[in-house]
Amino acid sequence: MAVDPILLVAAALLGLCLGSFLNVCIVRLPLDMSLVNPPSTCPRCKQPIAWRDNIPVVSWLLLRGRCRRCGQPISRQYPIIEAAVGAIWVAAALLYGITLHALAAALFGTVLLGIGVTDGRHYLIPNEYTWGGLGLGLALSLAGGADGFLNAVLGAATGFALLFAVAQVGQWAFKEEAMGGGDIKMMAMVGSFVGWKGVLLTVFLGALLGSLIFVPLSLRKKRLVPFGVFLALGAAVTFVMGDAIIAWYQHFLHGE
Repeated sequence: MAVDPILLVAAALLGLCLGSFLNVCIVRLPLDMSLVNPPSTCPRCKQPIAWRDNIPVVSWLLLRGRCRRCGQPISRQYPIIEAAVGAIWVAAALLYGITLHALAAALFGTVLLGIGVTDGRHYLIPNEYTWGGLGLGLALSLAGGADGFLNAVLGAATGFALLFAVAQVGQWAFKEEAMGGGDIKMMAMVGSFVGWKGVLLTVFLGALLGSLIFVPLSLRKKRLVPFGVFLALGAAVTFVMGDAIIAWYQHFLHGE
């Protein structure tokens, strides 16, 4: 879809700024720290970071990945996350134009990235991602009128109920927690964006990816499975390609 280059630049800049904020969320939410106070500091020397050293991607490159004050390396996570969110926002604009659907795609992708990175590192999905994302999904669905809102509510309810049922069955079968509460709330959030059919596809894709990629490794090393990572990947695929995948499956079932 043709989009004015100026608008693409605006989308990229907005994405970079939100990526910088997402870095704050990734670092602070697992520690139950405020997202506002204290201001950004060097993780090594704890000195405040000046505004000129806090420009997304650019500052990290100019400083060659080191703190201006103490000279210690600063994690590559910061520019990578910032660039990734910038790319998400540009991709949303290119795929869907400057529309509300593009905004939903960009916000959804940003939240999913935060969930994936946080869960992959800490085996934790903070409520700020899930409940905040759910609020965004329901609010954006209002643009589709009553039908759009009801579809989002049904999707959220399906996501919550499905993962809750899986958790209960797993608890009964294995006598231990089989599904974290964060995963359950996450799927309520996902459902508000992709609807109930999208929830089913997301869970299928997440389970498939988790089985193929992580479960063999976890069995060998006895590591926990950060299922939120794979649910996030499945949700992203579902948002972009879900309708096509579901249509193909329905044609396949009917032998067409």
